[in-house]
Amino acid sequence: MTAGTRAHRVGVVVFDGVQLLDVSGPVDVFDAASRRGADYSVRLLGWRSPQARTSSGVRLTADAILDEADPVDTLVLTGADDLSALPDPADVRARLGRLVRPDTRLAAVCTGAFVLARTGWLAGRPATTHWRHAARLRAEFPEIEVRPDAIYVRSGRFATSAGVTAGIDLALALVQADHGAGLAREVARELVVFMQRPGGQSQFSVRQDLPPSGDQRLRRVVDRVAADPARAYPIEAMARDATVTPRHLRRLFQQEFGVTPGRYVEMARTEAARAFLEQGGTVTQAARHSGFGSDETLRRAFVALYGIPPSVYQRRFRSALAG
Repeated sequence: MTAGTRAHRVGVVVFDGVQLLDVSGPVDVFDAASRRGADYSVRLLGWRSPQARTSSGVRLTADAILDEADPVDTLVLTGADDLSALPDPADVRARLGRLVRPDTRLAAVCTGAFVLARTGWLAGRPATTHWRHAARLRAEFPEIEVRPDAIYVRSGRFATSAGVTAGIDLALALVQADHGAGLAREVARELVVFMQRPGGQSQFSVRQDLPPSGDQRLRRVVDRVAADPARAYPIEAMARDATVTPRHLRRLFQQEFGVTPGRYVEMARTEAARAFLEQGGTVTQAARHSGFGSDETLRRAFVALYGIPPSVYQRRFRSALAG
């Protein structure tokens, strides 16, 4: 996307409460790429002030404030874990508009997707954000196709990524688009990160992305499943717990959770198996304690839900304090 010999101008938006890694991750990727032959000129752009205090307390000084900055080739919108710290929603599009040309690439890291969504430019497009905030992004912007498990999503000149370190994945993808896989691979090797991270966000979440139900009939069923996922749950027994017919129970699960009762049980068992692996249990023990009949059955369910086999997850995420 570089025009002639001119440097590719990258603007990274900062503000009070910004997540530091949302800023430093992409900046380090572009810097490492420039040291290997790319030509990125990266500037920090303050939302309203050149001074920004990150959520961790680190102070940043921007090169310019948004209203005084020159147009850029790539604009990176960073995020904050506290959504109330994000830039004011009222004038987002107007304030960003002066920097954005028809060919400007817009990238949002983590909850920066909310800022980009507020411009209206993401309407009708796929996007992602941190798994903890994906349901809210979907609720606030139903016109966006939210992909909660994606590490990053690119759609034309728009790109969004999952939380925090996923900004590195996104920046690597942008470097690859600009300069090819070879340079992006060199940068990934230098930063000691995956060129393409295996699995999706589900492997990092602490619970399934299913909304809580206010229906007390369903609450009785799902609480029982959560308390003892290894138990057998024939649909007739679940329906008796809910005091409804099996057909009506299936309808309730679809309405409330978008899955069948059987699928819900499988997800609960997979979550239980994951927790057991994190505590140091073997794959065989996890399969037995969570209600799967065999290692292979657990493996299939685990890959379907988290994108990686349980043995790989165990090596990557098991608690350092376990046995």
